[in-house]
Amino acid sequence: MASKSDEGPPPHASLRGLLWLLGVWESQPAGEGLYPPGVAPFSFRETATFTHTGQPLLEYTFYASHVESGRPMHRETGFLKPAPAEANNHHNNNNRIAIINAQNTGLVEVGEGQVDGESLTVTSHTLGRTTFNKQPHVTQIQRILRLTAQGELEHVVSMATETSPLQQHLHTTYRRRGNPAQSP
Repeated sequence: MASKSDEGPPPHASLRGLLWLLGVWESQPAGEGLYPPGVAPFSFRETATFTHTGQPLLEYTFYASHVESGRPMHRETGFLKPAPAEANNHHNNNNRIAIINAQNTGLVEVGEGQVDGESLTVTSHTLGRTTFNKQPHVTQIQRILRLTAQGELEHVVSMATETSPLQQHLHTTYRRRGNPAQSP
C-alpha cells in the first residue's frame, strides 16, 4: 500500500470539474483519421494520459502509433488550465478552460473553450510552427473531449488549413486502463 507521500498532492480545487479525465486511456478501437481532402484515411493506436501535480492545471500526453507496425506517429504534450476565478467572474462564466500544447510536427497550439459537465470544447486562437513545416499550414484546431455514458473518453479533433475549412481530422474512443472503479 502506498503511503500518502507516494500518492502525490491532492488535485487543485480548480480541477474539480476535470477529474473525469484523470488516468491512462487506450484507444479501443483504433482511432481514425482523414485530412486534408485527397489523403487516404488512416488508423492509429493511441495512449492518452491525464495527470496533475497539485497545481491548477492538468498535464496530458497523446502518443499515437501505427496500428500494424507499432511505429511512433503523432506525439503531443500539453496542459489544460481552468481560468482563474477572477477571470471567470469578469467574463460571467465559471467554465472557461485553456489548452497549451506542443506537437512533434513542429506545431504549438494555444486555445480556449468551455467545460460543460463531462465534456470540453477548445478552439485554437494562436498557432505557432517551425519555418519548415510542410504545407498547407494548419490555421485552426478545435477539440472536443467528452466522457460517454459507457465510461469511454471520446476525442474529436477538427482542423482548418490554408486551403481547407475546419473539418473533422481525427476521431478516437478510449477506454481507461485498469479498473474503472478506482478512477476518480
